[in-house]
Amino acid sequence: MRFCGEDIRWTMKRFCELYTRLDQTRKTSVKVEALERYFREAPPEDAAWAVYVLKGEKMRRLVKSSLLREWVAAAAGIPLWLLEASYAEAGDLAETLARLWPGEGPGLDMPLHALIESHLLQLGSDPAVQQVRLQNIWGQCTHTERFLVNKILTGGFRMGVARGLTARALADVAGLAPALVEHRLMGKWEPTAEAVRALLAPEEAGEVSVKQPYPFYLASPLSGEVTALGEPGDWQAEWKWDGIRAQLIVRGGEVLLWSRGEEVITDGFPEIVEGARLLPEGTVLDGEILAWREEAALPFGELQRRINRRNPGPALRKEVPVMFMVYDCLEVHGVDIRSMPLYARQAQAVPMFGTEETPGFRVSEPLEFRSWAELAELRDQSRERGVEGVMLKRADSPYRSGRRRGDWWKWKVDPFVLDAVMVYAQAGHGRRAGLYTDYTFALRDGETLVPFAKAYSGLTDAEMKEVDTYIRKHTLEKHGPVRVVEPGLVFEVAFEGVQISKRHKCGLAVRFPRVARLRSDKPAGEIDTLEALRALAPVD
Repeated sequence: MRFCGEDIRWTMKRFCELYTRLDQTRKTSVKVEALERYFREAPPEDAAWAVYVLKGEKMRRLVKSSLLREWVAAAAGIPLWLLEASYAEAGDLAETLARLWPGEGPGLDMPLHALIESHLLQLGSDPAVQQVRLQNIWGQCTHTERFLVNKILTGGFRMGVARGLTARALADVAGLAPALVEHRLMGKWEPTAEAVRALLAPEEAGEVSVKQPYPFYLASPLSGEVTALGEPGDWQAEWKWDGIRAQLIVRGGEVLLWSRGEEVITDGFPEIVEGARLLPEGTVLDGEILAWREEAALPFGELQRRINRRNPGPALRKEVPVMFMVYDCLEVHGVDIRSMPLYARQAQAVPMFGTEETPGFRVSEPLEFRSWAELAELRDQSRERGVEGVMLKRADSPYRSGRRRGDWWKWKVDPFVLDAVMVYAQAGHGRRAGLYTDYTFALRDGETLVPFAKAYSGLTDAEMKEVDTYIRKHTLEKHGPVRVVEPGLVFEVAFEGVQISKRHKCGLAVRFPRVARLRSDKPAGEIDTLEALRALAPVD
């Protein structure tokens, strides 16, 4: 491939054109075409930052958003409360700031990388200096450029492109396999010209860092009848554990743990690292980090105490011990074995742990079943065992990347559901801007209503508009962006689990709450009780 270099005058206009094309279409082919065209022509310095944005990487916060609000309100000659009201209506801070800034400039006469590296990253830490420098940039911008600058500043950049599409477009440009490009994109991305050249280098010339994980293979939810999958003998079933999906890498004398969100989390789980040092060099395992004690998984809420805790002390390690449940083996002695069938990959993993278990590790054992009916009976035991259901994997499936339907399915147990009344509402963001779509629900506790969950998904567009109308007509009070709503609208709220929590006023925390359906047929006096929720919590 070739980059345009000096052949074409390259400015921010090109990145704006890419953003606009991606934002205005849902067609995959159009998005890939736009990405291909951009990467074929872009200078490597700009391509590097475009990849950075498309990957969803975030820079450190360069300017406080409160200052951005103040500066734009002052420039527009409006009170700050009016800007905040506009933000609540628009649902996007970057868009609000861009539209309220007075006038439109001629356009930034610089490429994307120059804007970020020579201007935004050089704003400094003095608010007075930041204001002068940023106002100079805003004054030169077109509306779209100003919007994109604000997106970078606020850390809220979303271009609506899945990583697979980015990898596909880059692969087409470079003449490489998309899977190879996707692998090279894993981990933290350094937005440099050298990184782009290495990303698009020929297969035999490109190198992958010993610290780099493989793309994760993700299962799809099984929504239909399990019998539609065909013969049970073609499938392997395992428990679906509720932990942190992770990849363990033992390469170059180092041990690394990568989360599915592509964060290095090694320092948070030293007991797993200690056990991993006994594994062969050139090993990569896919699995789940679980809070585990006495042959059983602890609730996810316990594991949360270990999340984002670097170098946990002895007391926390004793209170919340963890282990790595091995699902799959991706690399053995430095050889990538992802193309091997599942049963063969797992056979490579078992000998690593010998007859005595390696400290901090367990291998996920396949469930024994001869028919789908037998598997359904096992699945019904999920909550008793502290799992979410079962995983179904075709026994001869390779380890792919992303969410590829057909070979891996997650067959979760049905969620808990309770009828609750809405008591608070807040406006949504993005596509839901201008509508009240974020709800707080309450249950009865005697004569009192006690909030227990927040949710913002599960309704159709028509239902959201219906609920929005109710909220506006039945608002009792306003507290900033939050409306206190007359408790008359009932919803069926679904959630995955519940546990005792000192951090919540109701004393309980639910996992993954969402709206199951609107209960227009049910009066508020017949909603469920806090005691009913408490009865669902596991007993110590």
